[in-house]
Amino acid sequence: MWRAAAKLSVGAAVLGGGATAAAIATSDDPSTTFKICTLVPLRLLRDTLTVATIVGDYQYSLWNLKEGSTEWTNAKHEVHKRSAHRLQDLCFRNGGIYIKLGQHISQLEYVVPEEYVQTMRASMLKRCPVSSYDQVHNVVIRELGGPPEKIFAEFDPNPLASASLAQVHAARTHDGQKVAVKVQHTHLTDTAVADIATVNLIVNFLHWCFPAFDYRWLVDEIREGVPTELDFLIEARNSVKCLDNFRRLSPHTAHSIYAPKVYWNLSTTRLLTMEFMDAAEITDVTAIRSLGLEPVDVSKLVTRAFAEMIFKHGFVHCDPHAANMMVRPLPSNKWNIFVRRKPQLILLDHGMYRELDFSTRTNYAGLWKGLVFADANAIKENSIKLGAGEDLCALFAGILTMKPWKKVIDPSADHLVLEGNDGDRSELQMYAALYFPQISELLRRLPRVILLMLKTNDCLRAVNHILLQGSSLETFFIIGRIASEAVADSKRAAAAKRSFLASICIWLEMMLLEARILGMRVALQLL
Repeated sequence: MWRAAAKLSVGAAVLGGGATAAAIATSDDPSTTFKICTLVPLRLLRDTLTVATIVGDYQYSLWNLKEGSTEWTNAKHEVHKRSAHRLQDLCFRNGGIYIKLGQHISQLEYVVPEEYVQTMRASMLKRCPVSSYDQVHNVVIRELGGPPEKIFAEFDPNPLASASLAQVHAARTHDGQKVAVKVQHTHLTDTAVADIATVNLIVNFLHWCFPAFDYRWLVDEIREGVPTELDFLIEARNSVKCLDNFRRLSPHTAHSIYAPKVYWNLSTTRLLTMEFMDAAEITDVTAIRSLGLEPVDVSKLVTRAFAEMIFKHGFVHCDPHAANMMVRPLPSNKWNIFVRRKPQLILLDHGMYRELDFSTRTNYAGLWKGLVFADANAIKENSIKLGAGEDLCALFAGILTMKPWKKVIDPSADHLVLEGNDGDRSELQMYAALYFPQISELLRRLPRVILLMLKTNDCLRAVNHILLQGSSLETFFIIGRIASEAVADSKRAAAAKRSFLASICIWLEMMLLEARILGMRVALQLL
């Protein structure tokens, strides 16, 4: 194994040196290219040393220990922790795309060991790199034609927040409007391609060492997604399209969804100026209650908004972690007699959207309808249509719900509800370890857009877990109803070409669904 790592190091050095010389020779800006190209071999060297150390640690720590024994389990837990911290350190030292990779890992609870998930989750959203004010100053000059103090009436040099690709500064326009200015980290556009190439090399090497460790799909996703995330005008257009979809396709929910207004005359591909939002973070329960809102109402709204996007719009915000959502009272909404106001969900960071074609969207809706109502046949049928195969449909259902198959098809109304206790987490990790090769095979089979839906599902589950300290049956009722409506809409479109009787049958099916949900609610109240 060490010999293989050494070969990788030598090959990487030769490849990096040749690529550097060629790039400098053909560049229009040799000095900038030289600076970038000298960073790439250094990053690749860090990658190689980190991977070699991790591989060697696993080999040495588990040597001659019987798999499944107490000693083996304890040793594996410790090497997981050490390796997770090494990987975390690598991501922070390289920055940029590597931070994005770490964020992805933090959301793969169903396939990555818990030690990695917890280590990345505790840091990747809170300790992102920060560009200096001089760097921000230069970006503003290059993008808007003047320094921040000239372009804006006020510009706070200290960032409000920093993410993997950019950071946000508070500012005020010359007409007095308070705005948030999102500035891309310098040279990120230039280094992104090289970073993706080095990550791809390392992931392929790990797959060669450990065939069951196949995360090549994750590199493919980053390769496809990062270029669009680096173009802030695409992000701006996504926010406009998202709100337009709610107005056209979900008018009953549209007033409860908001995205910051874009100042187009102060925005470019690398700098985005938006309306400043004064609202509570989506997981700040204390702040939410101080606004006269209830966390359970916020959870329902988040669930409804994303169910509408996934099952009806087919245009989905795929990065709904806590830092990308805020909440405030619905404007012009008065206090009611219960001293509760309706919430309005504010969606931020619209860089990562994916489109689901009609067939995929309908099959995914049919799958979730089957999951909510414990319909084993519907679960299997739609899992097969989505590419999971008959042999892995139970595993697919388990990943979506965090429940074993016997719970998934349990007819009790609350069969999908997660209590959020340590027992649930331990059971999940046990299944993840036991079925790791099958999980890797499932992820290989599924379309990448469905892999993004899994990530979206995990982000929403994490938000709801904080808001509700677990999950709520009401959220599954919302998912079940909207998924069922999407399935009915597809049937209705087909029935319009056939007969009036078919349309009546679909209407009756929806009435029976409402009666079923009402009956489940009544039964739970009685119990």
